[in-house]
Amino acid sequence: MRLQFDDSVEAFRAELLEWLALNRPSAETMAADPSVSTGHAPEWARRWTRTMFDAGWLVPGWPPELGGRNATPTQTLVYLEELAKAGVPRTTNVQGLGIVAPSIIDYGSEAQIRDYAMRILRGEATACLGMSEPDAGSDLAALRTRAVRDGDHFVVDGQKVWTSGANYADFCFVFCRTDPDVPKHKGISILIVDMDSPGITVRPLPEIVHPEHPDLNEVFFDGVQVPADHLVGELNAGWAMANGSLAHERGMVWVSAVQGISEAMAHLHEEAPDRIDALPPDERALAIDRITQVEIDAFAARCLGYRAFAKLARGGSAPEQALMKLFTSETRQAVAEVAAALQGPDALVVGGASFDGHQAIDEPQGTWLEQYFVSFANTISAGTSEIQRTIIAERVLGLPREPRPA
Repeated sequence: MRLQFDDSVEAFRAELLEWLALNRPSAETMAADPSVSTGHAPEWARRWTRTMFDAGWLVPGWPPELGGRNATPTQTLVYLEELAKAGVPRTTNVQGLGIVAPSIIDYGSEAQIRDYAMRILRGEATACLGMSEPDAGSDLAALRTRAVRDGDHFVVDGQKVWTSGANYADFCFVFCRTDPDVPKHKGISILIVDMDSPGITVRPLPEIVHPEHPDLNEVFFDGVQVPADHLVGELNAGWAMANGSLAHERGMVWVSAVQGISEAMAHLHEEAPDRIDALPPDERALAIDRITQVEIDAFAARCLGYRAFAKLARGGSAPEQALMKLFTSETRQAVAEVAAALQGPDALVVGGASFDGHQAIDEPQGTWLEQYFVSFANTISAGTSEIQRTIIAERVLGLPREPRPA
């Protein structure tokens, strides 16, 4: 059996690849300004997002007026795979394009779509996502940031944390409590808050692996006045919108995750033979077994994603989709752990050389040990692995719910 796409999809792929070859930013351009540590989004990323929007390649499945070309779901899948293979991001403002803009389009007013969503899509503005708080991470409904109506404004007080891109965002999509007297899921609303509003303080959080390029932040709101017409959707309907917002993020995110695993495995295969030959004979079989196991998981991740996509494309439900975030993030972590263990002392790299004096092997995404450290962010963000297992147990397998604290 030979699995392949039909002629129309392959024609779509060819058109995309031809356009990318002529228009994509070079690796040198992207590397020259890879971070947002200067307090703004990289200028090349803004221009690139606008270029994709104008050509209908930003979100192909959307209509042309929203930066697309009415592509089919299968064409969109191919599009995301090819971008991942090419190493070209649609934007450096992932939450803005993947969650905030589509959520405003789904739930916002015409003015909000015009002034905020469309500016994200054209690369004119960036957005951050104000969900997590010090005591409300995986349990979003426990959030305590409050917004109190005062005439034609809301007054916002509270704190957000782990807010990616808040140090350069133009506005924040803030989940806040607008009714403290109802069950916690029912009193949440969403406000669009301009980040230059008086009373907002952003404090970048130093990162262990790349401390020179902070992206995660604490955000403090102290009596911040927000116009009442910045309320997204209905008052106190934020919980339902939160589920819709995260659905935008999770729908196709597995494609880039699977591609990242495949690239990591290819690099591991290049390095493994020499490393295995250098091991004592009694350790070689174990090393081969561990590599084989992550290879099986990498292949299973791709098959699982395709199976879920095929079911959704036919209009059905796909329980596999609930597994993808958990499985891909933990598989990526396992690949990095196996590779770092295979390197032995060479994995402990500082400044280009290992502690035993050997030259470090240059990985495409950092050393294997760096990749292993970074992988823990992926098993935490957008829902921890522990929470994902609970969701799968209760909502997919139908097991009894965990006891909830009174």
